[in-house]
Amino acid sequence: MENTSTKNKQLSVLFGNYRGQPTQFAGIVTKSVYIPMRDGVELAADVVLPKNLTSGQKLPTLLSQTRYWRAMELRKPFSWFLRAEILNPDFKDFMPFFANQGYAQVIVDVRGTGASTGTWESPWDNNSFKDAYEVVDWIISQPWSNEAVGAHGISYLGTTAELLAACTHPAVKAVLPMFNHPDAYTQIAFPGGIFNHRFVETWGRFDLDLDNNQIPQEFGWLGKLFVEGVKPVDDDHDRQKLTLAVTEHAQNGDSLSLAQALTYRDEIHPDVGVSADDLAVHKYHAEIENSGAVTCGWGSWMDAGTADAVLQRFLTYRNNVRGVIGAWEHGGRFNASPYNSTPHPPKPDLHGQWQEMLRFFDDYLKHGETAAGSVKQLYYYTMGAEEWRITHQWPPEGVTYERWYLAGGNSLVPNTPPAGSGEDKYSIEFEASTGALNRWWEMGGIENKTISYPDRITADKKLLTYTSSPLQEDIEITGHPIVTLYITSTASDGAFHVYLEDVDPQGNVIYITEGQLRALHRKVSKQEALVVNPVPYHTYCQADAEELIPGQISELAFGLLPTSVLVRKGHRIRIAIAGHDAGTFTRIPTEGQPVITVAHNKAHASSINLPVSRMTGEKSG
Repeated sequence: MENTSTKNKQLSVLFGNYRGQPTQFAGIVTKSVYIPMRDGVELAADVVLPKNLTSGQKLPTLLSQTRYWRAMELRKPFSWFLRAEILNPDFKDFMPFFANQGYAQVIVDVRGTGASTGTWESPWDNNSFKDAYEVVDWIISQPWSNEAVGAHGISYLGTTAELLAACTHPAVKAVLPMFNHPDAYTQIAFPGGIFNHRFVETWGRFDLDLDNNQIPQEFGWLGKLFVEGVKPVDDDHDRQKLTLAVTEHAQNGDSLSLAQALTYRDEIHPDVGVSADDLAVHKYHAEIENSGAVTCGWGSWMDAGTADAVLQRFLTYRNNVRGVIGAWEHGGRFNASPYNSTPHPPKPDLHGQWQEMLRFFDDYLKHGETAAGSVKQLYYYTMGAEEWRITHQWPPEGVTYERWYLAGGNSLVPNTPPAGSGEDKYSIEFEASTGALNRWWEMGGIENKTISYPDRITADKKLLTYTSSPLQEDIEITGHPIVTLYITSTASDGAFHVYLEDVDPQGNVIYITEGQLRALHRKVSKQEALVVNPVPYHTYCQADAEELIPGQISELAFGLLPTSVLVRKGHRIRIAIAGHDAGTFTRIPTEGQPVITVAHNKAHASSINLPVSRMTGEKSG
């Protein structure tokens, strides 16, 4: 794992240190306007320009389309001495940073949200998709536009950015979706087909508060004290349009009720007439690949399914030229590596992250690079080693799969277990939990909280665990672990959560990653998926559903979420199996006390296949 080449040494100082070009700009000027749509709906937009932009100067534009208020209005008398960034001080320099580098910025409240009129029926609905094209038309008609547009955003905004490429507008040259879920069904709402009730319920309530122009509780006491609501557009002095907009928002869809009505990804919602598949970015696979826009996705090993999204994009689309996977919480403000005992600042810090965003946009909006002339690059952070690496392929060069088997005495061994009837019974512990600040809790960034997995030694006492002997050398696990379980159950359905953990010599248990599968969805499909994903493919569709037959053995084969981690010599690898994650996922089944039996013998060799390497890619800082 040493830097052995000049190229590697150069790469080690690049990530987070791009400085851009010298610029004559300093400071920003912001105005807000309404952009009219084809059907009379008006979208509220903030336009941010460099302060000393001269007449005739043309700039590329960065577009962000938000569902979470493009700007906040502060209560009087606070508005005259406080900035609206009071609730998000880490990002207060974001817009000046890009303006000073010669970018115009447009931030839009999507249809039916913020100060925009209309209604929001469901996430990323077809009307918003059409709106995006018209917003770009408006941008390139402005006197300051050079007719080159890029898009970016975190989470919901990241998906609106990714979908902008699917609009195939010729002015859209580059999109940067960050910490988003292009397949919201598997990557946040129903991972493994199991409903993430906690997040969806809280996110839905948060959105309803915003739509009613009320202050969500996640804004905390500062929000309640200082924030009046969404900021009206400049010319809306009497607030008539804002009042109209809020009235129309009362007809918006409720995310919780939308999700609760679904079990399958192809199930048509009775009220809005769409399925989870209809809302997924992969619906526009061909449009994105043929758009002419390059993409660069960002995610985190520790943030829901966002790393999986980065890798699927990297492996699927020809025009996905770059990717970044860190060990951040949802948004990049903290280092969420479980090998840090307390919250650490991110590596690189936010300014370093903005510099890498700038590098991407400079290359494709200013320097004229295209996907055809680009070499794919994926930067990824290896936890435990706590350092960045770079690869041009996935899995990285040198990664090979090593199968470890569940065995008697709750052990995990590298050899096939002998013939016999080895098995372990486990009565589901419905109090088992990964805690309040796990990877599936994406509202923490609003509350200034980071992901946290304390020592899991106590949590594991409620689970069925299998632990290896101490490792004889350091190993890296980089990629998607794949688990195969042979189980019987006393119930006809169930949730199976599998955790990969690192047990240090002192007995402390460190969370690495996890995967889950609802037994109903266990069928491995032979169909070709629309996106490339190196794990067993489950469609989560109605036609492939199959209940368990109580007492009959069944195979569950599924991928864990990808990771990159260095496990040190003397540490042990642990697999922990649960039937519930209390406080996050819905209980399956809803009542009763199921007992599962996990087989581990030669005929039914339950195992985990680990992507292991001794050297994964080049170091990068």
